[in-house]
Amino acid sequence: MDDPAGRNRSFPALPNDPESVRRRVEGLERVMERLVVIPGLNRPVGLDVILDFVPFAGPTAAAAIGAYLAWEARNLGMSKIQMARMGGNIGVDWMLGMIPIVGAIPDYFFRSNTRNLRIIKRHLDKHHPSGATVEGTAVRPPPSRR
Repeated sequence: MDDPAGRNRSFPALPNDPESVRRRVEGLERVMERLVVIPGLNRPVGLDVILDFVPFAGPTAAAAIGAYLAWEARNLGMSKIQMARMGGNIGVDWMLGMIPIVGAIPDYFFRSNTRNLRIIKRHLDKHHPSGATVEGTAVRPPPSRR
């Protein structure tokens, strides 16, 4: 179905306010880097590492998903330097993943989507502070001695 401007409107438009973008990129990073926890290692693994076991197509699909994260960042008006860093992270991740089977090991430690999420969060916190989140753990004060 086309609208009067000739654009295809089969899918509803995603909201592009900073808070919605933050939720989408955080969710995407969680799926790509922290989907499940490996028993024994107690370290999360995501779809990015799992896709590395499918030669060529897997790392390419993971890079395409990472590129979507960068596209979201571009729509926020991030600088060319930030975009270049994100593109470099995606490229390194793709090259590591292209090494058959063994490429999953360095990719497991590199985590390009987490690095890119950090860049996006820094930008959002600086330019859109109303949507900023405070991260940390609650610490109870030690019991007082009387």
